Amino acid sequence: MINLELPKKLKASANQAHQVAAEIFRPISRKYDLAEHEYPVELDTMAAMIEGLSDSGAQQVSGATGDRQSGDAHATELLGNTNGGNMAAMMNSLETSWGDVGLMLTIPYQGLGNAAIAAVATDEQLERFGKVWAAMAITEPSFGSDSAAVSTTAVLDGDEWVLNGTKIFVTTGERSTHIVVWATVDKSKGRAAIKSFVVPRDAPGLTVARLEHKLGIKASDTAELRLEDCRIPADNILGSPEVNVEKGFAGVMQTFDNTRPLVAAMAIGVGRAALEELRSVLKDAGIEPSYDIPANNQPAAAAEFLRMESDWEAAYLLALRATWMADNKKPNSLEASMSKAKAGRTGTDVTLKAVEIAGPLGYSERTLLEKWARDSKILDIFEGTQQIQQLIVARRVLGLGSDKLK
Repeated sequence: MINLELPKKLKASANQAHQVAAEIFRPISRKYDLAEHEYPVELDTMAAMIEGLSDSGAQQVSGATGDRQSGDAHATELLGNTNGGNMAAMMNSLETSWGDVGLMLTIPYQGLGNAAIAAVATDEQLERFGKVWAAMAITEPSFGSDSAAVSTTAVLDGDEWVLNGTKIFVTTGERSTHIVVWATVDKSKGRAAIKSFVVPRDAPGLTVARLEHKLGIKASDTAELRLEDCRIPADNILGSPEVNVEKGFAGVMQTFDNTRPLVAAMAIGVGRAALEELRSVLKDAGIEPSYDIPANNQPAAAAEFLRMESDWEAAYLLALRATWMADNKKPNSLEASMSKAKAGRTGTDVTLKAVEIAGPLGYSERTLLEKWARDSKILDIFEGTQQIQQLIVARRVLGLGSDKLK
């Protein structure tokens, strides 16, 4: 049974994240939207604060250690349910994204690659990489959503892996200290041979080819990376180097079970920001949505607001379920994709509709509504597009594999 009431510990953590969003992110949001690729120096102080909180076990922002801190299995059995590292990370992602999702994505030492490390690293690797700033590099010029099409290669040479390939659209690809790179160790064995590797920023052969100019999340750097005979230690492969054809690449795909609810939380945070701003705009215009009057008896703008708010609530609850399942060691691939699909679609719908209803004010730079509309679009694309999430949901519901349903 899921208790939808947040425990005191998570409330305190979420409140701290909200204060960061309100006091640090919001005031500089427009500044770094207009100054793309400029590093937000204001985040350095915050990084030190987060490190201290993480060391004390008081807070996590994006799941650097994921569910490893959620307690032992016996305690979970006795209590019935657990809210651990994943839930804390989801709530903090939601609150900081309410402030500015681009700045949230560029918080030092809190990259999406950290969640990947948490998902599949051994305890020894988690000890080594638990405090790095890890980006995640999956997409290549030859493919987008089909993660199984990875062509970057990793060849074992003595006690080192040699990586060759190009990765594009890598979030914090220039600023992070490490990159989690997906590569194949044997192309002849298909997707089962795809593994993830932790590549240090200063590894020989790793270069930043260029930075992307983007529609939104401009505070976050998005890079193209090239690996040319890039050498890393043999034990920097996450999980087992053995290729298990029967298992496929479920190990690396498990990463998404952790990160997709986090991306859903980002969309939920941006969506809530837009709804709050729109409510204020409507109030100034003399329109206040009512929960006591049927929607069809209210002004069209109020009725539309209520529709969007209900969609937002559904997205929030789906993300809570997927995250709770992760904390309680329950398979959540279906629920993670459901939450990502719903939140991504809701985020773009809510922010674009808010711009439309607010009229000239929404389209101008006098508020952040137009910025949130631009920022939200990527949240329906990265970590698996809307279409890919629906495909995954269909496969899980129908019990069909990727060879049967494409």
